[in-house]
Amino acid sequence: MTIEKCINDYDASEVIFEEGSSGRELFVVLEGKVDIVKTASAGRTTIASLGKGEFFGEMAVIDGSARSATAIAAADGTRVMRINHARFVYLVSQQPAFALMVMDALSKRLRASNAANFRTPAS
Repeated sequence: MTIEKCINDYDASEVIFEEGSSGRELFVVLEGKVDIVKTASAGRTTIASLGKGEFFGEMAVIDGSARSATAIAAADGTRVMRINHARFVYLVSQQPAFALMVMDALSKRLRASNAANFRTPAS
């Protein structure tokens, strides 16, 4: 498969994937911006805004679980590269720095999520 087949273009507000959907791909932002949002009864909350060089969708590619949030292009001309599970496993096995980068991002996102969940309300 050529690399061009792994690259998708999106305009602002286009959904890349929906929370709860299945998928075994990780995405890397090549151009533009992607918002990661959670939907609740009160509406949508942006939990991360990602730019060039950042990635998302790593949890589903690792464990095959449903998507935990929705990814939406936040700018016209947003380009992302899809990395499927087989390619992800290859990269992790052949490039230890890639594996460490993914683990570092997961750790930081988990810490940020925990900090947000355990903040005490202002008195």
